[in-house]
Amino acid sequence: MRRRWSLAIAGVILILAGGMLAWLTQTSGGIRIEDIRFKGAKGNTMSALLYIPPNATAQTPAPGILAVHGYINSRETQDGFAIEFARRGYVVLALDQTGHGYGDPPAFANGFGGPDGLAHLRSLDFVDKNNIGLEGHSMGGWTVLAAAAAMPNDYKSMVLEGSSTGKPFAADGTASWPRNVALVFAQYEEFSNLMWGVERARDVTQSPKLWAMFGTQGPVEPGKVYGDIAQGTARVLYTPAITHPAEHISHEAIGYSLDWFAKTLQGGTPRPVDDQIWFRKEIGTLIALIGFVALLIGVFDGLLEAPMFSHLRLPEIADGTEPAPTAPDSRRWTAAFILTAFIPALTYYPAFALAGTFVTASAWLPQGITNQIMVWAIINALITLALMPFAPKRASRSGIIGPSILIALLTIIVGYAALWLADLAFKIDFRFWIVALKLMSARQFLIFLIYLLPFTAFFVIALHVLHRNFSTIAAPRAALYFTNVLALTLGFIVLLGLQYGTLWLSGKLFNPLPDPGFVPLSTIVAIQFVPLLGICAIIATFTWRRTGSSLPGALICGLFATWYVVAGTATQAAF
Repeated sequence: MRRRWSLAIAGVILILAGGMLAWLTQTSGGIRIEDIRFKGAKGNTMSALLYIPPNATAQTPAPGILAVHGYINSRETQDGFAIEFARRGYVVLALDQTGHGYGDPPAFANGFGGPDGLAHLRSLDFVDKNNIGLEGHSMGGWTVLAAAAAMPNDYKSMVLEGSSTGKPFAADGTASWPRNVALVFAQYEEFSNLMWGVERARDVTQSPKLWAMFGTQGPVEPGKVYGDIAQGTARVLYTPAITHPAEHISHEAIGYSLDWFAKTLQGGTPRPVDDQIWFRKEIGTLIALIGFVALLIGVFDGLLEAPMFSHLRLPEIADGTEPAPTAPDSRRWTAAFILTAFIPALTYYPAFALAGTFVTASAWLPQGITNQIMVWAIINALITLALMPFAPKRASRSGIIGPSILIALLTIIVGYAALWLADLAFKIDFRFWIVALKLMSARQFLIFLIYLLPFTAFFVIALHVLHRNFSTIAAPRAALYFTNVLALTLGFIVLLGLQYGTLWLSGKLFNPLPDPGFVPLSTIVAIQFVPLLGICAIIATFTWRRTGSSLPGALICGLFATWYVVAGTATQAAF
């Protein structure tokens, strides 16, 4: 009995250890963090994390910074910036854009929430109203630009990370607007054409649009300060050798922002630019995420001991006996592996393009990115159904549907409770970089129910065929996990390798579709498919080895994946 719960106990220990490391990092030096809600100008609920350094009081107001994440991210994505700003004595309001995180939908509304965020930051009595900075990554840059346009005299400087001025979301930059701008634009930016009208990010110095903002008629020199800080016309360009999503998890990019605000804002606590500890927080929340996965499979394993779930247990595993191994048909196995691994990747861009055109956000399907993933899942479920007759036949188990549903629900409920307690105790979610598992708001829970059926159906079909093709009780444990993880992730690993290899060699992604603006965002979204499907493969393999059925694991994966996607993306339509 104790052995059955050992994985769950290990998961709890990892969550506690990771949560404590993250908490000690983000509160270093006496920083307080508050999870706040406030009303926007139109009565909408806004959400943010407020970082308050010990030097910020009503008697000694401190400079403030509004920090904003990019599209389909959330307030925690800018933790690296927020932690380092707060360590230097700045009050930081890390905002959820409208329709993101816990901010009311729809996304893109009310200047993305930027004017409301700046107004709230200025309302705090411990913030120096004369020393306020704005920092935004990607669409977060447009958010702070919207704030700057609405309140042109209420900030002193800004940092745009992988972002730009100009239509359709911001006014064109000039030599005098916005005030004191540092632009961090990576050499391997995926959005170079959208942002600055150049085919390759490394050529951003040649952008006429950039020249207009820098007040020059020739190439902009990276690292050189143009204009005058005192007049609010200063500009500087930094071009680190990273990608767009790497800009918010880069010591170099964060260092540039620290240097710029040190030059343009007064007050705070000076520290060297290279004195950065934020990555410890990323390690802590990664450890907690690993602990969460261990907790899920450990709870499932422990629940199998309960009498109501005893029918699910596979007798061979319970008795410690295993059947003699049988040699698979190598040609059929290889063909099945290639199809399983690469069809999902080959259908990825077409499915996303199809959904982007025909399944746009609406009141009943309110999340645009989730709709694209859903269409991809449905297409691949149908393809898998068509190929199912060619998979090896397996004896089916009767009477397990009810217990499978119940054990999956209980397993996910325990995992959700663990995240809720971690948020309560440590003010964290479970994440690393752009891979993040967040709690759902009440509205997101209702949206979760909308998408649960199609995502669960996908996993029920896909994992059933996966196990029919590759899983045998006699297979070595490590080999079985390795095979199933690769079968679900290899296609996306190859796709991303080809895309970023092409970007590194040529300066731009290859585009298999006519729309030039479609591929960059879809490629960045695809990065998350690798860890998400890898986690699902681990859960599916563990539960199959315990039960001999794909159903319990498929139901857990359906619940987990739907929760992950719905809580972590934007809601474009009011719901």
